[in-house]
Amino acid sequence: MAFYQLEKTQKIPASIAMIWDFISSPVNLKEITPPHMGFIVTSNTGAEKMYPGMIITYKVSPLLGIKLDWMTEITQVKEHEYFVDEQRIGPYTLWHHQHKIVAIEGGVLMTDIVTYQPPLGFMGAIANTLFIKKQLQQIFDFRTIAVEKKFGKFITK
Repeated sequence: MAFYQLEKTQKIPASIAMIWDFISSPVNLKEITPPHMGFIVTSNTGAEKMYPGMIITYKVSPLLGIKLDWMTEITQVKEHEYFVDEQRIGPYTLWHHQHKIVAIEGGVLMTDIVTYQPPLGFMGAIANTLFIKKQLQQIFDFRTIAVEKKFGKFITK
């Protein structure tokens, strides 16, 4: 069974505290998800910030407008450095998403590493080649633009 990895980095002209406050709040997920995904947080997390053991549930329409339930657990958190979410219920056989931030000159380098395995064995591998990989890239491209709109574009000196 194949698994895949997507790594995306973005430089952001903001402080670690500002970026952490934004990315560690479940309510901000919708803001950085393409509207066509129909993304809705359905759980009452009971907290403004993520913590280990937090369960977050969503409705999402990744394909043909079909609504799916998705549940992730925040498994690791190191404030102002990283957190990890892992799918518990959802469309993938495996979903492990690392969100890392580090201070750089002029701002923050944010890195996402998504390790995933589509369902259905070799048919999932074909689906990954045909559309899953492309769709994930498009989601992260949208997020890059949304984060730039919120925090500004990083200017390299």
